[in-house]
Amino acid sequence: MFFRQLLAKDATLSYFFGCGSCHVGVAVDPVLGDEQWFIDEAAKQDVKITHVIDTHVHADHFSGGRALAEKTGALYCLHESNGSRMKFPFEPLTDGQRIEVGNVFVDVLHTPGHTPDSISLLVADKRRATADDAAPWFVLTGDTLFVGSAGRPDLAGKETEMAGQLYDTLHQRLLTLAPEVELYPGHTSGSACGAGMSGKPASTIGFEKRWNPMLSMSRDEFVATLTESIPPRPAEMDRMVAFNLGN
Repeated sequence: MFFRQLLAKDATLSYFFGCGSCHVGVAVDPVLGDEQWFIDEAAKQDVKITHVIDTHVHADHFSGGRALAEKTGALYCLHESNGSRMKFPFEPLTDGQRIEVGNVFVDVLHTPGHTPDSISLLVADKRRATADDAAPWFVLTGDTLFVGSAGRPDLAGKETEMAGQLYDTLHQRLLTLAPEVELYPGHTSGSACGAGMSGKPASTIGFEKRWNPMLSMSRDEFVATLTESIPPRPAEMDRMVAFNLGN
């Protein structure tokens, strides 16, 4: 497996990974204007980009996902719940779906709370296992769980309801993963998508369980704390969402 992390505009983290021996790769959460970086990295690795995945419809930056998919012939992928909103075709992803990229498995987890359509991507390398069902190596959490913090719940306009949904997602889905699973979030400190996140761009599930203050709270305390510490809305948020929906 190869793996690349890109620190993009506005403290956004994008990812490119895949199977070098089978010459295929996946791009996750590219920012508009960064398409050439992915194309260049694919050329260096001698791989074809087969999937471009946005972990949700972003509200803090213009997505480069559709543009990258068009340039490379890859599938552009979003969670299936966006079907009635999008103004252009996309490949719908479902909870529990497995994408096979050579010797790499990508399992789709629906992890709503930051937004209703948020997904996380649980990644395993078949060549590092003794069975077909390889143990997960890392998880890309988008804007659901950050290093030291959790995603903001207000972008859908129902912050209390979404904060409760986010708590359930964290405790019923992500925190049930093995403690050694590496965690790679969609942002680092300086982003408008969450308060109190660390500047370190990676962690593990076990470390966050122990040290992330949001994960030791009761549900009521979590909802109250998260809704009281919402950062200002991202600049040009409405225009960004409209662009990312194809309007």
